[in-house]
Amino acid sequence: MNRTTGTDPQFRRKSSAVPLRAVSALIGTLLLSSCQSVIEQTYEPSVAPSSTPQIVEEVQKNDPRAQVGAREHPRIVASYGGEYEDEKTERLVARITGALTAVSENPNQSYRITILNSPAINAFALPGGYLYVTRGLLALADDASEVAAVLSHEMAHVTANHGIERQQREEAEVIASRVVSEVLSSDLAGKQALARGKLRLAAFSRNQELQADVIGVRMLGEAGYDPYAAARFLDAMAAYSRFSSVDPDSDQSLDFLSSHPSAPQRVDLARRHARAFGAEGTVGDRGRDYYLAGIDGLLYGDSPQEGYVRGQTFLHGKLGIRFDVPTGFQIDNKAEAVLATGPGETAIRFDGVADTQKRSLTDYIASGWVTGLQPDTIRAINVNGLEAATARASAERWDFDVTVIRIDTQIYRFLTAVPKGAPSLEPTANILRASFRRMTPQEAAALKPLRIRVVTARPGDTLATLSARMMGTDRKLDLFRLINAMQVTSTVKPGDKVKIISE
Repeated sequence: MNRTTGTDPQFRRKSSAVPLRAVSALIGTLLLSSCQSVIEQTYEPSVAPSSTPQIVEEVQKNDPRAQVGAREHPRIVASYGGEYEDEKTERLVARITGALTAVSENPNQSYRITILNSPAINAFALPGGYLYVTRGLLALADDASEVAAVLSHEMAHVTANHGIERQQREEAEVIASRVVSEVLSSDLAGKQALARGKLRLAAFSRNQELQADVIGVRMLGEAGYDPYAAARFLDAMAAYSRFSSVDPDSDQSLDFLSSHPSAPQRVDLARRHARAFGAEGTVGDRGRDYYLAGIDGLLYGDSPQEGYVRGQTFLHGKLGIRFDVPTGFQIDNKAEAVLATGPGETAIRFDGVADTQKRSLTDYIASGWVTGLQPDTIRAINVNGLEAATARASAERWDFDVTVIRIDTQIYRFLTAVPKGAPSLEPTANILRASFRRMTPQEAAALKPLRIRVVTARPGDTLATLSARMMGTDRKLDLFRLINAMQVTSTVKPGDKVKIISE
């Protein structure tokens, strides 16, 4: 969570986490999707390469596709926490992109690649050659060929004009739904027509993804990279999604997999196309050494502007606050709120709003922003010396605890949701309230961001000794294996370079 706002913020919803849907139902929802662009104009594709591809502005200034990307670029950057600026990492990504451009279907297409300052694992493209990759994805990737696999896939979307094609079909579906709604004077009929259209668009998008896979694997092989990296990284992302999920079978919080299908048959297809270049393990360069050198020191996880998650604790040095969630909960620190999910379909949301009117907190709870509020439960309380208030609410099949706490000119808000009648509501809310407090100046000064550090194994080192140096997680060995693409049976030998997470 990076800041408080003057108005009640909308909620970003995880696509399949039922408790978070419940919390969203209490106040509102916002969904941000990826690997697609929100664009307003259509374009008839024609290939007319510029004579000056080395100057991006010159290449793109008369290209309607680039104008579309330029218009959306600021929104994308803002949505993902701004640009991540590190000269070494930028040179690394540019090197990979340059190698792929030389073998692309349109080598004269210019690309603007932006590293987004987000721990989310994602990559996507906009029309006109705008490519995006998050630092979270760079941290997970084990070598240059895996990043090349992701970028070649996104470059394939650009060269195939998928963004433009998708927008044209979306426009047609919206028009069709409006016609049905107006003719039948039925909002439900319009929604049903739009839903059918969305299903058709989903199928179309899956075809686009498969087409981009085929083009991407070919680019990988022809650029001299390991062509099996695409299948390998799809497996790595699926493993990371399972690792980071409270409910591995349902949670889809990994941004890339939410917008890029990851069915086993897609992995098999990528491997099948890679076999055209040779047997696995015998062809292509992985580029691991120069890749690790390029990401050594990369910011990992939360940025200082959003606060830090350390195990079961959220700490924000700039705001000077901290609190704990119960054991067994998974914290998800978003730019607009801190979300946590736990056993028994329990969910927590924490955010803040500007307090300019200085009204009483009991009046604030009753001011209309809580759906299903039970007015007789509102009461003033004290939380570690801070003015606070609490209440209960009920909506759909959920019970809620609402707790608000004032510090100076800010109101901080906890919303806890459990299935109706569940006994865990009060104990969970009590842990949040009891642990929320101001940080001392010494605590705030001691907070440091986590980074990817590349270390060399020494004689006597094992996975256990190396993973013991990991910070920011209580599942050190599991996360160490994930970020180093290691299996349960993997070992290390002196001289091996591995990634760890530390300050």
